[in-house]
Amino acid sequence: METTVSILLDTRRSKSDETYPIKLRVYSPLLQKAKIYSAGVSMTKQQFESVWLTERPRKIHQDDRDFLDEIRINAVNAAKNTDPFSFEVFEKKLRRRKGDGKNVIYHYKQRIKHYLELEQHSTADSYRLSLQSILKYIESQKGSIPNQVSFNSVTPTFLQKYEFYMVKSGKSETTVGIYLRNLRAVFNHAIREGEVSEDLYPFGKRKYEIPQGRAVKKALSKNQIKALWHAKPLTPQQQKAKDFWFFSFICNGINMKDICLLKYENLKGDTIEFKRAKTRQTSKKNITTIVIHLTDYAKSVIEKYGNENREADQYIFPILTESTPPIEVRPIVINFTRIINLHIKLLAKANNLPEEISTYWARHSFATLAIQGGANMEFVKEAFGHQNITTTQNYFAGFEDEAKKSIVENLLNFK
Repeated sequence: METTVSILLDTRRSKSDETYPIKLRVYSPLLQKAKIYSAGVSMTKQQFESVWLTERPRKIHQDDRDFLDEIRINAVNAAKNTDPFSFEVFEKKLRRRKGDGKNVIYHYKQRIKHYLELEQHSTADSYRLSLQSILKYIESQKGSIPNQVSFNSVTPTFLQKYEFYMVKSGKSETTVGIYLRNLRAVFNHAIREGEVSEDLYPFGKRKYEIPQGRAVKKALSKNQIKALWHAKPLTPQQQKAKDFWFFSFICNGINMKDICLLKYENLKGDTIEFKRAKTRQTSKKNITTIVIHLTDYAKSVIEKYGNENREADQYIFPILTESTPPIEVRPIVINFTRIINLHIKLLAKANNLPEEISTYWARHSFATLAIQGGANMEFVKEAFGHQNITTTQNYFAGFEDEAKKSIVENLLNFK
């Protein structure tokens, strides 16, 4: 069942100099399929016969023979290292430079390219920042940024020293965790493609364990929510920021990207039904449809800021348009979120509320106040469209002191 590689002269059409392109023919018995690849050189029929078809080429043709043989051997090795065989993985291995298969940097760039092709720009940026951080650490140790980082150099000791360097540089354990989970994913992908032995895997118990970081609770208390609700905006921009912050809060903590992507087809009477953009990218099955019950306030925000064209395929809020190229969606959403965050911070500061507030706090505040108000964690899980309740628990900021006191005092209340 071994994949076979042969070199042939494609005589179907000659070039202007009367030579013909030399091709690689790769046949997979497993797939019962053959594909042809260019070798990047051409020869006349006579040259090809003298160089390749003869068993013992003359000395003047030996260099050309060796060149073609090297191309063939490279393809053979790429096929052998593709198990199970697929032309997609084979082609990737065939075209790369020698040593790339064992190079962490190469595999990082492959993952970045992969996520960019899927238009998952946030994930691609996360991998890019992770790679930059690791290379900066190596530069701090060796004095220069390397072109290659072998997988076998990334040991538990290497990772422990990297973590120490990052924390000492002022980075949080959460940031370290994000970067190292990306590195772990790169390792796992390289192992799946047969590039790296599982014996080199440096993560896990009794090896190196990625720090979890402490979840920072970003929720306003009920009194703070009340204060923000009654706060008087000083500018139209602050009013818009307040309106969208509370729209997010009252609509299941919907995030800004999903707000930007809402269309009128998502409106179903007194509800909005949609699937999270993040979930559509990361999950292929059991994608939860989130149902938001619209309050009068939420309806008023749609009425105030909604698109005049209310056909089903139009965005509810004119932040994006149907003509927006996919590559521009993310920067537009980021810029919209940045402006909302800027002005909600100014409003909060003027009213003695936490200045670090952002649109993300609306999501945490929804979860926390819903649970404090008597909703269970399963309700919030469904409202957020989470697959795992552990993810939902990270949004809950806990109970306020008065609520804790009331709970304890009622433990012996048997009435």
